[in-house]
Amino acid sequence: MNSTYTEIQEKVIDKTLAFVKETLYGEGSGHDYWHVYRVWNNAKALAKSETCNSYIVELGALLHDIADHKFHGGDLTVGPRVAREFLEKLTVEEEVISAVCEIIATISFKGAKVESKMSTIEGMIVQDADRLDAIGAIGIARTFAYGGHKGHEMYNPDIKPQLHESFEAYANSKGTTINHFYEKLLLLKDLMNTETAKKVAEKRHSYMEEFLDQFYNEWNGVI
Repeated sequence: MNSTYTEIQEKVIDKTLAFVKETLYGEGSGHDYWHVYRVWNNAKALAKSETCNSYIVELGALLHDIADHKFHGGDLTVGPRVAREFLEKLTVEEEVISAVCEIIATISFKGAKVESKMSTIEGMIVQDADRLDAIGAIGIARTFAYGGHKGHEMYNPDIKPQLHESFEAYANSKGTTINHFYEKLLLLKDLMNTETAKKVAEKRHSYMEEFLDQFYNEWNGVI
């Protein structure tokens, strides 16, 4: 635990972690407790290189997927509302609650041509931490888990990727799992906010490109 936190803040972090685990543990789409746990660790690591409020960073990371819009009819207000209700019960300061809720409302990728830029360094850190978990080896695994969860085809060469111009188009996409690489994952490297995340993203991005090369070779019968 961060030694600069007060005893009350430490308890809030502990209770928030327990709340997230109780709510999301065992979820099968790749948006489970362990995803949040990894994002939380990513965020804490990124925060060390930035001047920021690490308390807001940790709470934002822990609560960023507490009620993901993808599982609530695309409603972007559910996550911030659930987080606010929870933090208010813990009598967290309004300034902190507002900052955390803004992070949750803004964090998601909403389409290749839709801007979702954070206004605070705390938000940038959490967004980078979340996006790092969407690329690389774990990102690949999560993508196929989510595709299976939604009943999407793994790959269909007759269905081409689309760069969505609105959140509605992105949220309602029925594209293949492989298409998702081109519609989101391969775009994330250039959307990172912090210098540390940009460096990490380079390696994970290259790993995804290598995976796709291998996938197409196997698909096309290249021995």
